[in-house]
Amino acid sequence: MTTVVEYDVLKRLGIADTNPGGFGGEWLGSGPDLEVITPIDGSRIATVQQVTEEEYDRIVARAHAAFLEWRTVPAPRRGEIVRLLGNRLREYKRELAQLVTLEMAKILAEGEGEVQEMIDICDFAVGLSRQLYGLTMQSERPDHRMFEQWHPLGVVGVISAFNFPVAVWSWNTAIAAVCGDSVVWKPSSQTPLTAIACTRIAEQVCRENDVDPAIFSLTIGKGSTVGDRLLHDTRIPLVSATGSCTMGYRVAQVVGKRLGRTILELGGNNAIIVTPSANLDMALRATLFGAVGTAGQRCTSTRRIIVHEAVKEEFVRRLVKAYEGIRIGNPLEDGTLMGPLVTRDAVQDLQNAVKRVQQEGGEILYGGESLDGPGFPGGHYVKPCIAAARNEFQIVQEETFAPILYIIGYGNKKSASKQAVAEIEEAIALHNGVPQGLSSAIFTDSVREAEYFLSHRGSDCGIANVNIGTSGAEIGGAFGGEKETGGGRESGSDAWKAYMRRQTNTVNWSTELPLAQGIKFGD
Repeated sequence: MTTVVEYDVLKRLGIADTNPGGFGGEWLGSGPDLEVITPIDGSRIATVQQVTEEEYDRIVARAHAAFLEWRTVPAPRRGEIVRLLGNRLREYKRELAQLVTLEMAKILAEGEGEVQEMIDICDFAVGLSRQLYGLTMQSERPDHRMFEQWHPLGVVGVISAFNFPVAVWSWNTAIAAVCGDSVVWKPSSQTPLTAIACTRIAEQVCRENDVDPAIFSLTIGKGSTVGDRLLHDTRIPLVSATGSCTMGYRVAQVVGKRLGRTILELGGNNAIIVTPSANLDMALRATLFGAVGTAGQRCTSTRRIIVHEAVKEEFVRRLVKAYEGIRIGNPLEDGTLMGPLVTRDAVQDLQNAVKRVQQEGGEILYGGESLDGPGFPGGHYVKPCIAAARNEFQIVQEETFAPILYIIGYGNKKSASKQAVAEIEEAIALHNGVPQGLSSAIFTDSVREAEYFLSHRGSDCGIANVNIGTSGAEIGGAFGGEKETGGGRESGSDAWKAYMRRQTNTVNWSTELPLAQGIKFGD
């Protein structure tokens, strides 16, 4: 199914048949071969030579040396390098999008959107490079000035997941770079080629501008070896990790034990509340993209619809009809709305979830079957699933990283014309009644319901939207969630502070030495 056109893209991005998987000022890789397979048809794309533990150590040492120099560069100059990186990404936008699609199988439109996120965060970081501000505080002591500064932190470890193989790296890297840090990137072993391509682009920009390219380092290797060394590595004061909750617990424990910092972006179990006053056309479109986009393999994918009984029957009927019209197939082809899942294990996860929801008393309303035959090579294609369920089902409490959507009712049909406060409280209790807390949404034309949802009594998620779905966060806001989602924040707002160290300073410009709190000590 993959064609010569796509493989020409590899050549333009510097991807060879066999590629070294490590970079720290020089390309390294003498460890085990990693065969990269496209989920589109199961064919081989290329081979990556993973790094050894010794090569990992060389890469981190080189990244640390690069940091010591990079931190002395004025932040606006650091921003200029990131601006040039963003411009170079613009030049390769189409090729990178095709590689994202080829390697992890999201549709091409979504691949282009992901590369645009890289460009956007570079633009954001350029402006940020002139705004790494501290505060001035009033000292209680006369003729003293008290203020705070933010200094570069060090080498930042970035562990990214397969589903956003380039965007997550850029969220961390663009911000870390203007903050004066270097980055060591460990990408998913399922999507190493996009990491190599991005690192090569960053290397070009650095070499053209007399900057040490080791500020953008790369290490591709097994999590049990290279990944574990990164977590234990005291040369890396901050680890930003995106992945499952299980992985997050491990990262938090290991890095926390050495008193390192973490930014954790873990699982989501995101819900949309659909109220009686909701615009159902908008709610349907948001649900379709949220549940089926990236084949349900986003951390912000819509997993649950909490819909009022007064509109539930109509909403489900229209949703099933919309699912029946989804074009499933090659994500590189125009018109495809859903490509394959990333692995056969993901297909099995979906099949297991279908069985479990039925065993717990739920009903499959649509889909859930695997697809094979002409047009569906490789064994990774499925029909997205809609299931009637209850929020307390154990399978609903878990995140299945596949396109399964649970329909959960609330309220009473008779109260549709005048919804009681108790009913929106019921909906929010269902919404919050899962261990994860990433993204959330409500569709309503009631200001009271919307404000209740956004209040401290409302959604307990890091992202809460009104009349917008759970997917598609903009880079200008801080991205992340609460509870088992990990509490980390990346991208916009003041998320930059996690990549720097805060320092409080006091200057005494008097000829006296008064102590704080009015303490008298000696004469």
